[in-house]
Amino acid sequence: MPFESAWPVPFILDPLHLEVGSATAFCISVLLAVLVNAEGQAFAATILGDARQNPQDRFHFNAFLHLSLLGTICYLVGGFGWPRTIDVDPGKFKHPRTYLVITRFAGPIFNLLLASIAGTLASVLKTLNYPSRVLVMVLGVSVTTAVYNLIILPPLAGGFLILELLPARFATGKRILLQAGPLLILALALLERLQPQGLVSPYLNPLIRAIFHYLLG
Repeated sequence: MPFESAWPVPFILDPLHLEVGSATAFCISVLLAVLVNAEGQAFAATILGDARQNPQDRFHFNAFLHLSLLGTICYLVGGFGWPRTIDVDPGKFKHPRTYLVITRFAGPIFNLLLASIAGTLASVLKTLNYPSRVLVMVLGVSVTTAVYNLIILPPLAGGFLILELLPARFATGKRILLQAGPLLILALALLERLQPQGLVSPYLNPLIRAIFHYLLG
């Protein structure tokens, strides 16, 4: 039987009922989710051909340098977000459009890998009677980040897929979407908090919970 999380999944900060332990675990989990997502994209870009002579701008393993202002606000408002966009040169790829999409989806894939590790460690510690609330939160936030990357707005991975599927004649629209995407996602997260039934959460949250409980065991 799976054991339950100490918090709802997905977890969203509630300023009116803020608990220090949950808020601390959430902040740690966000930093790890952002770090793994960004470095995962950098790793994929490198092995696919966009290697850099001085890769410190991508491989510095400092979560704070990967934070995006709007992405971080989105985590606080909606429980999910994104890192600062990793610089990628598609011209160095053998198949630019395909490899760019793979690079962007490497972020949420690495989030799922982090979630798997956190879930395994949490399960082991639980059997030893040392339950780790932080690991459970890392699991929940990582899965939430991965699943919400399916939203078809950049800078989320699903948004880059849509951008590459659009014909070249929509170049202006692509530029507008790239610029407006973060604001639209943040607006969506705010609407999710205001709408009792939610807009995308009824479709994505059941998937998040299913993956969460599967990885937790």
